[in-house]
Amino acid sequence: MNVLITGAAGFIGFYVAKTLISNGHRVVGLDSINDYYDINLKYARLKQLGILRNKAEQFGAISRSETHPDSFSFIRLNLEDREALPKLFKNENFDAVCNLAAQAGVRYSLENSEAYIDSNIVGFLNILECCRNNNIKHLVYASSSSVYGLNKKIPFETTDNVDHPISLYAATKKSNELMAHTYSHLYGFATTGLRFFTVYGPWGRPDMAMFLFTDAMVQGRPIKVFNQGQMERDFTYIDDITEGVVRILEKDIKPRITKGEKYKVYNIGNNNSVKLLHFIEAIEEKLGIKAQKELLPMQPGDVEKTWANVDELIKDYDYRPNTSIKKGVGNFVSWYKEYYNIN
Repeated sequence: MNVLITGAAGFIGFYVAKTLISNGHRVVGLDSINDYYDINLKYARLKQLGILRNKAEQFGAISRSETHPDSFSFIRLNLEDREALPKLFKNENFDAVCNLAAQAGVRYSLENSEAYIDSNIVGFLNILECCRNNNIKHLVYASSSSVYGLNKKIPFETTDNVDHPISLYAATKKSNELMAHTYSHLYGFATTGLRFFTVYGPWGRPDMAMFLFTDAMVQGRPIKVFNQGQMERDFTYIDDITEGVVRILEKDIKPRITKGEKYKVYNIGNNNSVKLLHFIEAIEEKLGIKAQKELLPMQPGDVEKTWANVDELIKDYDYRPNTSIKKGVGNFVSWYKEYYNIN
């Protein structure tokens, strides 16, 4: 296939691109490389895919991978660019699109609402329009577990009501699902929304708990533990997430369209919920450092517990998350030490 991956310099996008390339597909990666978090990490991920920084920094120019010249190229672009994005679609003739680009972060959405509307609403509409006008057969896109809001029913199921988001980030993700449904209904191409739960692992985002806790502990700073530590998350290792996304992209979409299932939404998580304090203990064990915990109240927009029911993904794609917290945390800490050259 010829696949467009937006957010290719991001955490999940980087892994999906790498896996598709190794599976023999041709991939075009797109990313705005904004400064929501350390751009050096984003450029370092691209370097792993053979894209040199001096080329990746240029807006609107496609650069070929030094290590995968026939299977990977990259373009720095904003999703909301209504001139450049349609040209890219027209020139590249994509078979499928995997939209993982978005302004992420629940807490940041309380401070910079415009960024979420620009990227997650205007940008996503631009993606939908490009898919519609270029005969894209399948759009896979990132939604989020945050759409469940203050849902108390555990585990979360895609049939649950998601009409009460408690952050603008969550509202934009719910909006994406509604927009995708509309375009699938009107224009006939398949859309698959993936409600990601808490993803962690090597090359992970610096604003996520795994990175924040490890960084603080190594530097001797206290870690911020919200809701007095009474939090539970469906922590899902990046390899398990990547396998699920790639399986969805690689599976023939025609039978689903024939059955009238053009629009689908799935939970993608670990099918389990882990206490935050147990997660911290796994980091302490791997680092050999006891965390100094600063216990804080619940943050606005946050939820106490998440847990994904992934039965539908198992049934339709034989999705099997199987990475233990101990192994996943260990892999992240080993990567962190190597990346930052820490003995």
